[in-house]
This record gives sequence, structure tokens and C-alpha cells, in this order.
Amino acid sequence: MDDATLKSCREFVSLLASAAPAPGGGGAAALAGAIGTALGNMVGTLTVGKKKYADVEEEIRALMARCDHLQVRLLDQVKADAEGFLPLAKAYSIPKDDPSRAQVLEQATLAACRAPLDIIDLCRDSLEAIAVLAEKGSRLAVSDAGCAAVLVKGALQAACLNVFINTKSLQNRTLAQELNEKCLDVLGRCGALADQIFDTVKAGLLPGGES
Repeated sequence: MDDATLKSCREFVSLLASAAPAPGGGGAAALAGAIGTALGNMVGTLTVGKKKYADVEEEIRALMARCDHLQVRLLDQVKADAEGFLPLAKAYSIPKDDPSRAQVLEQATLAACRAPLDIIDLCRDSLEAIAVLAEKGSRLAVSDAGCAAVLVKGALQAACLNVFINTKSLQNRTLAQELNEKCLDVLGRCGALADQIFDTVKAGLLPGGES
């Protein structure tokens, strides 16, 4: 399986638009999450070393190291999502009268959930870091912190949809409900956090707001 993240931006977008089974929504979510996390990381880079922010430098550097890790993990999920989806696509081609079809589909469906679930966890951690960077990072880069939150929220939402489309067809409805509830919990909490970051940044940039 080729790593789509090694392609140019134009190649990746063209591949997304093609009939190729992967990358798809999960891979796009992972990439968007990585880009958003990198923007948050940039806020940190523009903050450290400045006398004005000396009292938070240690905290900002720790957040940057955390974002470095999250960026790499999110990019890894582009390939992981493709590897998780292709067996499912293949399983759907099994003849309906094949007695093994149901079990193979169930296992492949669960496997296809793994990368989106990982993306959700990574986006949660990213938004928690971005929230601090937006609050304590350089005011000259505060718009980038807001952009970071928007992108990571979109990645989180997209990853949740990629879980939901798979849990919908699971035969194990108890497990399906557990996975759905986990996604909805993170989506509710972290979606609200992302909205708060965006609204605060927006308010500060508009006339009458604090810069």
C-alpha cells in the first residue's frame, strides 16, 4: 500500500476525487487533522523565545512537542485508514451465498473502524493543545489558532461519520452502540471546545474585541 501522504498536495487531491477506493473520507480527515495540528504548532513556534511570553515558554514548548507527536500520528492514519478499508471493500464482493461472508464482513467492518477511532482520539488531544495555544500563545498568530481549531473539528466530525457508516452495518449491535456513544461523547465535548476557541478568536479580531 503506497503512502498517499508522500504525494504532492495536487496528487493527493486528484486521488481523492478519483474512483480509487482509498484514500477516502477517513484519510482526508487524518490529513486535515494533521494540518490543523501543525497550525496550532506554528502558534507555539511564534511564541517561544519572545520576552513577552517568557512565563509560559516551558508550557508552550511542551505543547509543541505534543503537537509534533500528534501530527505524525495523524499522518500515519492516512495509510492506516486505507489499509483498514480495502479488506472491507473486498469483503463486499464475496457472494451472498458464501457461508463465511457474514463473519468476514463483520471482522472487516470492525477493522475499518480502527483508524477513524484513532483519528478521533488524536483530534481530541490536538484540540486540547490548541485551546491552550490559542489562550497563551502569541497574539500575532491567534487567527492561526482559530484556523487550527476549525480544521481539527472538521477532521473530528469526518472521522466520526466514518465510524458511523461502519457501525450501522455491524451485526453486534451492542458494540456498535458503544462505539457510537464514544464518538458522540468526544464529538460533543471537543466540538464545543473547538467552537469556543473559534468564537473567542473571532470576537478578539473583530472591531471592539481585544487583540
